[in-house]
Amino acid sequence: MIRVEHVSHWFGPLHVLRDVSFTVPAGEIFGFIGPNGAGKTTTLRMIATLLEPHDGRVLVDGIDCVDEPARVREVLGFMPDNFGVYERVTIREYLEFFAAAHDLPRSTRARTVDAVMELTDLGELRDRLVRALSKGMKQRLAIARTLLHDPKVLVLDEPANGLDPRARIEMRDLIEELQRLGKTILLSSHILTELSDMCTSVAILEKGRLVASGDVGAIGEQLHPERGVRVRLYAPPEDALELLRAAPAVLAAERDPDGAYELTYRGGDEAIADIVAHCVARGLRVVRVEPDRNDLERIFLEVTKGELQ
Repeated sequence: MIRVEHVSHWFGPLHVLRDVSFTVPAGEIFGFIGPNGAGKTTTLRMIATLLEPHDGRVLVDGIDCVDEPARVREVLGFMPDNFGVYERVTIREYLEFFAAAHDLPRSTRARTVDAVMELTDLGELRDRLVRALSKGMKQRLAIARTLLHDPKVLVLDEPANGLDPRARIEMRDLIEELQRLGKTILLSSHILTELSDMCTSVAILEKGRLVASGDVGAIGEQLHPERGVRVRLYAPPEDALELLRAAPAVLAAERDPDGAYELTYRGGDEAIADIVAHCVARGLRVVRVEPDRNDLERIFLEVTKGELQ
């Protein structure tokens, strides 16, 4: 759905992007991460047709962002990190203004605004002034604005920036709901724990270079083929540890002081399924299986060096 092909860009003597290429598959929530100054916002602005690459090209839904920017804007919604809001209007007035800017027909404009407010849980606040909204509600309003023309692709730059824990959870739920509605979402964020819960694929930038891209599990397996999983059994027999050590793909197993078992294994989700099947076949009563979910944080720390441009 989004293709960034060998893109490079300069700001004067500063080479901010160096031969960057990655693909965002249709229907995914794709994480775009990197240290400050890595070139993330520059790349997002190119995808949003606000900046042209000096080398390479960017395609959205097969449309070239330089050759046909107007067509790209028809299928793409962009929420920048720093977005402007008109504070002396109500939520409804704000959205109606941008619906008109998108040239939505008058006959359907009000219905579209109502639907977008309902989706983003702003319906009960429709008559409230924008300046009276919390940070979280303003973030929701910004997403509502990007949805007015029903784009296939959403590019969200730090949508949870500055939000309190509850607002972050609500924002995550909203983004996942948009994915269920068929949207392709490119999501830039510094909050790796949230990205790891939502994203299956990522691109990682540092100093303008792509240092990793693709499926999170595949990248993690390349860096460290061995992974960890925590298994808790109900009334485990005395030979439970030996039985677990004999499970397929298991390299090592130890019992924690709290009674759970820490397994080191090689492989992906299929290996975990085989381990559980092995337990069941041997009469072990599995209560809980907790795979290591720190893959994205570990990957980020291993492939980046913390260097700035």
